[in-house]
Amino acid sequence: MGIAGNLTDRELAELVVHQMNFFLRAGNTDAQFGSPAWRALAMSLCQAEYEALERVAERDDGNFSGIPSNPLIASSEPVSPQVAPLSIIKLFDDFVASRRVIGKGREIEHRWRPVINDLRKFLKHDDVNKITKKNLLDWRNAKLHTLSPKTVSDVYLAAVRAMLNWAHANDLIKENPSEKVTQEVPKKVRNREKGFTEEEAIIILKAAISHRPKDTGNPRTTESPHTTATINWVPLICAFTGARPSEITQARAEDFRREEGYYVLRISPEAGTVKTGMYRDVPLHNQLVELGLMRFVAGKSGPLFHANHPGKDASRAAKVMSGKLAGWLQAQQLIPKGVQPNYGWRHRFKTLTNELEITVRVADAIQGHPGKTAADNYGDINLKTRWNAIQKLPWIRLD
Repeated sequence: MGIAGNLTDRELAELVVHQMNFFLRAGNTDAQFGSPAWRALAMSLCQAEYEALERVAERDDGNFSGIPSNPLIASSEPVSPQVAPLSIIKLFDDFVASRRVIGKGREIEHRWRPVINDLRKFLKHDDVNKITKKNLLDWRNAKLHTLSPKTVSDVYLAAVRAMLNWAHANDLIKENPSEKVTQEVPKKVRNREKGFTEEEAIIILKAAISHRPKDTGNPRTTESPHTTATINWVPLICAFTGARPSEITQARAEDFRREEGYYVLRISPEAGTVKTGMYRDVPLHNQLVELGLMRFVAGKSGPLFHANHPGKDASRAAKVMSGKLAGWLQAQQLIPKGVQPNYGWRHRFKTLTNELEITVRVADAIQGHPGKTAADNYGDINLKTRWNAIQKLPWIRLD
């Protein structure tokens, strides 16, 4: 009767008074008692109650496929369940912790945390479950106003994608909004070789070994002994090892040794960080020995190129010193356009080993490049093989 509209207003009210009062208190209706809008709502509530009773009766008989007959209910979208908030920064912390377990979290922590905080600032919230694809596209477009496409792609989007990929793989989120958010990077135009030429190497190394700090009369502004040592020795060591500058600035006195008649530098994650996570032994070229590298190392302990502060991250200190070296080279206008300071020596080293017909596998072992095939994992490139290869490198004219 209530559904058909044959009841009086008071009779209808007796059936749905509690539901109507709830709607009024919630602000879902302002229909006045007895008005057409009020009667329409009351009749809809009666029909909804009837639909609910029908579903209960069907389920009592084992039928769970009931479909509402009311057009308003039948055409309505299902209500999505409420998803508990998931902190973006907490997720990042958990992601970093999962990387640290397998020895990969140190660089992520320092390189990507500012990126994640930048995203939170842009979103104005800290809930992973509220992030949409459009949010990330808008953030990407905003970053392109101040950053290069390569930085946006390889640092900003890469950081968020890695974190959300991990969250999705571990069932922490149902969908990954970053999955198809990318940034195209223009192809780099190259007008010269990637590494230093022989002439450029000579100019840089002569400037480095002849560098002496200016005496400012103030200990606070005078160049530190570690900085001077970095400028004097790190470019030279990089030139004859093909190592990354930060791998050398983290070196400790105990990483140098004499074995089987060779002077050897061990580049080890224990000293700071190594990209592959694996140590490697690199014999020293005779020119480095003649120039006095081992005399410089003798009698020292701990880091040679940065201050040793207990409890501090040695890899960070090494990278800071590597950055200071790059800054000095740029300030002296020693870096040619088109050459990256941190990779110029690595490219030059590989060019020389190719010219000297040193096998790729031996050169990779010296530089710490992982093997490219399964066969590369068989057998070892021993010290003698490495030393023979290193000594083939020509001496650099520094007089």
